[in-house]
Amino acid sequence: MEQKLKVGILGATGMVGQRFISLLENHPWFEVVKVAASPRSAGKTYEEAVGGRWKMDTPMPEAVKKLVVANVNEVEKVAADVDFVFSAVDMTKDEIRAIEEAYAKTETPVVSNNSAHRWTKDVPMVVPEINAAHFELINDQKKRLGTTRGFIAVKPNCSIQSYTPCLAAWKEFGPKEVVATTYQAISGAGKTFKDWPEMVENIIPYIGGEEEKSEQEPLRVLGTYENGQITLAESPKITCQCLRVPVLNGHTAAVFINFEKKPTKEQLIEKLVNFKGFPQEAELPSAPKQFIQYLEEDNRPQVKMDVDYENGMGVSIGRLREDSMFDYKFVGLSHNTVRGAAGGAVLCAEALTAKGYIQAK
Repeated sequence: MEQKLKVGILGATGMVGQRFISLLENHPWFEVVKVAASPRSAGKTYEEAVGGRWKMDTPMPEAVKKLVVANVNEVEKVAADVDFVFSAVDMTKDEIRAIEEAYAKTETPVVSNNSAHRWTKDVPMVVPEINAAHFELINDQKKRLGTTRGFIAVKPNCSIQSYTPCLAAWKEFGPKEVVATTYQAISGAGKTFKDWPEMVENIIPYIGGEEEKSEQEPLRVLGTYENGQITLAESPKITCQCLRVPVLNGHTAAVFINFEKKPTKEQLIEKLVNFKGFPQEAELPSAPKQFIQYLEEDNRPQVKMDVDYENGMGVSIGRLREDSMFDYKFVGLSHNTVRGAAGGAVLCAEALTAKGYIQAK
């Protein structure tokens, strides 16, 4: 790409906004030129606005420290300086829906980490390796919004990334029933142990709204696009429990699965390790070379050893074995704030750029 696209980050001071900032440092296609946040942060430099709340392991990039934070509500003003925006705003769902549409109507594409538009009929919700074809919904969305280049695209919930890729890889075997329990890191709530000391040595067996998302969103991702709409996948039927556990980064899932056609263990592993999609074919900058790795050791995947696989953009699967009640069971692990949040959105933006939906204004 001759000239980098100019990017704005909405909600730039929060944890996901910070992850966007760190992932986009030295990105070959994208350059952060605008940071926007709530009115209380507006007018400060990014360094001042974040203060002691920088939560990433790597230092704050020098290039953003002196950027003056804009008021995220001043839509026209923010949109004027960028080619597209990433959205990680912390608002009510109705407010998020309204502000993301407002940005789209300024002819500014919005790639969102938020859940507010995941079930909007003409907004694609995409894991690029699985359902990049769903981006075609954008053409219908533009008609509704009255735009020529402005639109909204979203990535799905972080909790589904550790098992939904397996369901896609095993599609030909007909996954029909899934029981999953997810063990979710505290960064999924935008927290560190310093912010949330009661999570140390603790498990909380409830995360609001998470079980519904974990059961329903895979069916949209695995659905089919035709005639301007997504038809949800009819199977598998998914039931899920979601627990918050004392881990900083990394969502683990323990999964039981039944198939229409019972494959061998070797067939299942072969499908996992060879699964690829548009990001790998197009060699997108953030794409993992191998999307899913299979680990043979009985004690893997482990958060400490495997969460950063493929720079946090890959999925690790292990402990695949036959079960006494289901056909098989396995354990999955994905990085919730990289693949599951900001990194997944960056990969969506790269796919949208490669497909021509995002261009310089």
